[in-house]
Amino acid sequence: MALVNPLAMIEAARRKGAAVAAFNVHNLETVQAVVEAAAAERAPVMLQTTPGTLKHAGIPYIAAIAKVAAELHRIPVALHVDHCGSFGTIVQCIQYGYTSVMIDGSHYPYPENVALVQRVVEIAKAAGVAVEAELGRIGGTEDQVTVAEREATFTVPEEARDFAAATGINTLAIAIGTAHGEYHGEPRIDFERLTAIRSLVDIPLVLHGASGVPDESVRQAIRRGIAKVNIATELKIPMAQAIQASFAQNPRENDPRNYLGAAKEAVKRVVREKIRLCGASGLADELR
Repeated sequence: MALVNPLAMIEAARRKGAAVAAFNVHNLETVQAVVEAAAAERAPVMLQTTPGTLKHAGIPYIAAIAKVAAELHRIPVALHVDHCGSFGTIVQCIQYGYTSVMIDGSHYPYPENVALVQRVVEIAKAAGVAVEAELGRIGGTEDQVTVAEREATFTVPEEARDFAAATGINTLAIAIGTAHGEYHGEPRIDFERLTAIRSLVDIPLVLHGASGVPDESVRQAIRRGIAKVNIATELKIPMAQAIQASFAQNPRENDPRNYLGAAKEAVKRVVREKIRLCGASGLADELR
C-alpha cells in the first residue's frame, strides 16, 4: 500500500477502544522493524521522525524508505514528523510525501502557538495531510531539548477545547504527566485531567512520552480517550543493548548486517508488544 493519512486508522482505533501505536524511527533497520512487526500483528502503524532524525538521515532518504516499506506490506502505514517547530521543515516533509505532521509551538505563548498551528493547518489540509499539535509542555528530553519538570505545565481542559476549535487540527497531544526519555521512578499520570479533556475535545488525543509508562496506565489512558500512543525510547534501548551484546560476544565484529540485524530483531519484539498493548492487532484487516 501507499503511505496513508493516519486519520482513518486513528478513528477506527478510537471506535474499537484501542489506540494506534506510533514509533520513532531513525534508519533503514528501524523502519523495517516497525513495519514488519506491524504486518505480523495485522495492525496499522505510524512511523515517526523527529527533526533530529531528519537532520541525521535526510528527509528524502527517510521518505523513500518509508514509502517502500509501506508498499511491501498490506497494512496502512503513515509517515509523521514529530515535534517539529519549523514551518519550513513541515513544508519539506509534505513535499516529500509525509502524510502527517506535528507542528510544536507549545513553548510559545498561547496566541503565538495558535497562529503558527493555523498556518500549518492551512497548507497541510490543502495537501491532504493530517496535523497534530500540542498544548501544555511534556517534560523530559526529546532531540536534546529538555523540559524540566518545574517548567512542564499540564494541559488545561478548557484551553484544549478552545485550541482545537481555533486551529482546526486533527489530533491533539496533551500534557498529563508523561515525559520524554527515561523515567526516574514511576510516572504519575493525571487521569482525571485526561477525562476532563476528553469530555470537552472531540478530536483524537495523543499520549507522548509513553515509553516506560506501566502497561496498565497505558490501558487506562486508552480507555479514557487516548487514540494514539507515541513510543521512542523503548525502541532505542533494546536496539543499543542488542548492538552492545553483539560486540561483547565478538569484539572483532565488523559486519553491520550482523549487529544491526540483531538490533532489528530486538526492536521488532518490542513493537509487537506495544501494538498488542494498544489493542491494535488485527485492526488493519478492518480498514481494508
